[in-house]
Amino acid sequence: MIERLVTIMARLRDPQTGCEWDTVQTFESIAPYTIEEAYEVADAIARGDIAELKDELGDLLLQVVFHARIAEEAGHFALTDVVAAISDKMERRHPHIFGDADEGGHHLWETIKAEERAAKADPSALAGVALNLPALSRAEKLQKRAARTGFDWPDPAGARAKVDEELAEVEAASDEERAEEVGDLLLAVVNWARKLGIDPETALRAANAKFERRFRAMEAAAGDAFPTLSLDEQEALWRDVKAAEKRSN
Repeated sequence: MIERLVTIMARLRDPQTGCEWDTVQTFESIAPYTIEEAYEVADAIARGDIAELKDELGDLLLQVVFHARIAEEAGHFALTDVVAAISDKMERRHPHIFGDADEGGHHLWETIKAEERAAKADPSALAGVALNLPALSRAEKLQKRAARTGFDWPDPAGARAKVDEELAEVEAASDEERAEEVGDLLLAVVNWARKLGIDPETALRAANAKFERRFRAMEAAAGDAFPTLSLDEQEALWRDVKAAEKRSN
């Protein structure tokens, strides 16, 4: 079945008879679409929309085929190489399933990943954390990698104290320093969330959804007059919406 999609992409990329948009795309130009499609998959899952999930997984698969086709045209690799590489990796990282290891689990997976990283040109524990990840997710991944070397708070209390420290530095910062200090504060909050066992990206996505839901409810309650209300009146509406949500839950 996937061969059909591969054939379609080859035709779309044909320099003589292909689509004028598809033929000029590069790794760099379609990378944002790849990221967007991954988020749309996550959104469909969060909404529990299985029919939409099927469609979004197809869109994400198209991105993989698109990248592989560009690579094949340049003589780098083809989709079959992509499939072979991930198949090899999954077998290598599960020796208790596909090999002769007596035990497995997450600790063995992480050990094998660390050995693979050590064999690469960049020996840092932070190597390979993608630059294009959302900032919150990348911060958490960097901190997890650092923690494996022992550079970590022993409990959430240390991370919580760091949040207070960074907040004080934001308040004391000059105009020129403030953006950097706010960045440090956000990093500290991510670290605290990690120590509490909370995924910060998921938590913020949920908070965004809650804010949007409540704000829309405020708009609906006030109608066209909402923008003309005073801040105190809008805040009162916000409290009413929150209270209504709590009663309904």
